[in-house]
Amino acid sequence: MLELAGIIILGILAQWFAWKFKIPAILPLILIGLLVGPIAAEYFSENGSKWIEPIWNGKKGLFPGEGLFYFVSLAISIILFEGGLTLRKSEIKNVGPVITKLITLGSVVTFFLSGIIAHYLLGLSWEISLLFSGLIIVTGPTVISPILRNIPLKKDVAAVLKWEGILIDPIGALVAVLVFEFISVGSEGFTQTALLEFGKILLFGTTFGFTFAKALIAIINKKFVPHYLLNVVSLSAVLLVFVLSDLLAHESGLLSVVVMGMVIANSKLKSFEELLYFKESLSVLLISILFILLSANMNIKDLLLVFNWKAILLFALIVFVVRPLGVFLSTHNSTLKLNEKLFISWVGPRGIVAAGIASLFGSKLMKQGVAGAEYITPLVFMIVLGTVLLNATTARLFAKMVGVFLKKSEAVVFVGASQSARVIASYLMKYNKRVILLDSNKDYVKASKDLGIEAFNIDIYNESLDENIELNDAGYLIAMTGSDTVNKYALDRFSSVLGELGAYRLASSEEVCSDQLENSDVLFTAKDDFINLTEAVRDFPQVNEIAVKSPEDFKEQIEVIYNHEKSVPVFLKSKGEFKILAEVDENQIKPEDIIIYVGEELFTTS
Repeated sequence: MLELAGIIILGILAQWFAWKFKIPAILPLILIGLLVGPIAAEYFSENGSKWIEPIWNGKKGLFPGEGLFYFVSLAISIILFEGGLTLRKSEIKNVGPVITKLITLGSVVTFFLSGIIAHYLLGLSWEISLLFSGLIIVTGPTVISPILRNIPLKKDVAAVLKWEGILIDPIGALVAVLVFEFISVGSEGFTQTALLEFGKILLFGTTFGFTFAKALIAIINKKFVPHYLLNVVSLSAVLLVFVLSDLLAHESGLLSVVVMGMVIANSKLKSFEELLYFKESLSVLLISILFILLSANMNIKDLLLVFNWKAILLFALIVFVVRPLGVFLSTHNSTLKLNEKLFISWVGPRGIVAAGIASLFGSKLMKQGVAGAEYITPLVFMIVLGTVLLNATTARLFAKMVGVFLKKSEAVVFVGASQSARVIASYLMKYNKRVILLDSNKDYVKASKDLGIEAFNIDIYNESLDENIELNDAGYLIAMTGSDTVNKYALDRFSSVLGELGAYRLASSEEVCSDQLENSDVLFTAKDDFINLTEAVRDFPQVNEIAVKSPEDFKEQIEVIYNHEKSVPVFLKSKGEFKILAEVDENQIKPEDIIIYVGEELFTTS
């Protein structure tokens, strides 16, 4: 009981530590696992026992016999299903051909080159070398996202890394499963029997995943399941699909749950967001438990297998030769610049899928007596730990060195995508400003996208925007919803993350009635709340400009706009830069500065 509780407590503490210091959680999780496992047994335990013993003599411990491997398999199935839930077709289309090449051509380059290097450098058999190379194809999004959130990058670079990490997980898992199946079938190599197993994996994996996904969607949409059982029924369905598929075609369960997640993500499933949140929370817990267990299950002799110059050279060649070669071949003739390609080449950390499947397959092959199988788990763990440590500590510095680090985050995030926000956003986009609209109203989001504006269907009460790497270059946060409570909440919760250069909101109804502002974070004036702004834009959906000649002229013009019922002053444009009116010092107004206002045009320019 103490060990089981300790794993959960240590795992959550590691997750908190990772959040606090903005590093991937996998790093402290592996280190904790090694500390309570092989390191404790070798240096701190009098009788040589581990503080946390996943398996003890194959019979005693937290998971006697095959229990650990069953748990690892089921946990990975849930994690891969959650990854599949993030693969929405509409978002994949916007990623572009670079992502497609990275997960196809890039995977092929990594698979064959890493296998060749492992074979000739370490003297491993071709089968073991290719299994190793298949396992390290993946670059987990749970590892990449914390790194990217800490680095302001251009949207294209961040999107490439994010989507590569999501899409390549099931590909790497499938390749590893197929190679493992080839090895397990027999020593003859790629025989007819192995090819038959390959076909069975594809057939049962895709058909089971697709069929059960459609069945689950129908059950949920027709309300055959009460709301309070929604998440646990879905979890049971995932485990059922995994087990049944695996029984009929060995190792096809991983493919089936990924397909199941992808089908659900691209369907009209009611309560989808709630299901996704539940699976994300469950994945965090499972990842925490898995990494500690898998690290603790290793022994010092396993670690010593990779404690030599050949293993270090293997790591260096994979990170500094194989990864860049795959990236540059995949991005050839793309719109990405050289410095962007270099940064993408640098960031390629491996995650839970690689470590979990390596531990599972490595142990199974060792029991089968396959030569060289003892290298699989420590080699993959070396790649996982090494790449995470390298990227977590150097990615920010390397981004600055190659010039992809955004020195000043200037994107404008609007909370609220009403007509007023869309009119202002369209105007800013004409001056090459990146604008993002966030709203829980799907119609508003659709209307924004129809205008070519970036928009996301997001409920700010339920989502953590600081984890959305697509917003990592946000400098201004502007809350323009019809709810005073939502506007204030948006600033309180997200101004430190998305409002680096300023966070503002519309005046509240109380402030309009009293004609006095409570704080200096109001966007316009004390009379311009959501209703006033909406009425002005409804009748006159346009943005107007008027140049001023002096500070006195500025005061006069602002007074005219302020007193007119169908116009609202918005920004001051000075030498091409936009300033929020609340920030403007009237005494520093210069000739040819321009007042930007929405609504009825009040001035004529000669």
